[in-house]
Amino acid sequence: MEAKLLEGKKIAEKLRSEIQKQIEVYSQKLGTVPALRAIQVGEDHASELYLKSQRRAAESVGAKHETTSLGPNATEQDLIGEIERANRDPRVHGIIVQMPLPKSFRTDRVLDAIHPDKDVEAVTARNLGRLLMNKEGLAPCTARACLRLIEETGVDLYGKEGVVIGSSKVVGLPAFLLLIGKKVTSMICHTGTFKSGTLESHVRRADILVVSAGKPALIPGAWVKEGAIVIDVGINRVEGKTVGDVEFETARKRAAFITPVPGGVGPLTVMTLMENLVTALAIQQKK
Repeated sequence: MEAKLLEGKKIAEKLRSEIQKQIEVYSQKLGTVPALRAIQVGEDHASELYLKSQRRAAESVGAKHETTSLGPNATEQDLIGEIERANRDPRVHGIIVQMPLPKSFRTDRVLDAIHPDKDVEAVTARNLGRLLMNKEGLAPCTARACLRLIEETGVDLYGKEGVVIGSSKVVGLPAFLLLIGKKVTSMICHTGTFKSGTLESHVRRADILVVSAGKPALIPGAWVKEGAIVIDVGINRVEGKTVGDVEFETARKRAAFITPVPGGVGPLTVMTLMENLVTALAIQQKK
């Protein structure tokens, strides 16, 4: 049997309906709807595409979306100043800084300027720290989308063995922490694991495999454990086609569940951003 496809678009539509209802309640009770402000420096094609998907998602749930654009000659301090203005603006409930930033900018310093309660991508040190402590709140969108896809399988996760490949602060590391929070026996693999030659042995043991390395077909399908859940976050262009980090066709014959690329994690990520926006509004209202 081939694996069942975990299609993000279907799950995103269910989530969209839930978020829309929550926003309607806020609108009736508080007379306000959540508002997201995106801040960008210069122009970037991929960034523009993400902005468009944010706007579409916001419109679909009844939220507000606005963009503040700084010129290509803007300084790091100009950007931080814009973030601080958004922090103080009570009409803004979520802030997102568009990537990539100019090479001279210190990304961590810029992102930590976002108020943690408005940090809808959960990229500040405080929100990552809350995730480490397994506290409720905001979590990085892609990592949370991965967990939602895993939960959609209906498989009892308790005690399962999970392997995350990739240790970025926006996907790999938070996905690892979210799995631990679900009592999945988890480990994270990175360049050191690859260099030591032990990557295959870890992958073969994984009941839950999350791959976010950014290298096409890094994981041969033959490595995938039979009956595993495979979440492929990779987006790579190869000979005009979009492919993931996992060798899909072979993996599909071994796994129980697998995300397609494209159409898996991606469609759910931007709707998870809207979910975080509503969570941010709730946090701010409590205070």
